[in-house]
Amino acid sequence: MIIQMLHEKGVRSEHAYIAAFVSIGLSIATWATSLNAEPGAGVDRADRWGIFVGEWAPTFFGLGLALSHYEQQDGTLTASVQPPAARP
Repeated sequence: MIIQMLHEKGVRSEHAYIAAFVSIGLSIATWATSLNAEPGAGVDRADRWGIFVGEWAPTFFGLGLALSHYEQQDGTLTASVQPPAARP
């Protein structure tokens, strides 16, 4: 039901996969920023921030997979791979 609603709002599996990869980069950036911006807090706080943001990636990958399955059933999955041509 939620996947169908997201699909109807225009969210596609590609969007979720892109968000997952962006969140991986954001996790690294958050860790480095926290490490430099809060020098007295130490590595522990930076690790917690990095892990917090890093937990978003599996969620987005799972959402992308669910949307991909819905798109396959709905017939709206777009792929650049074409099936092999039939031989005579």
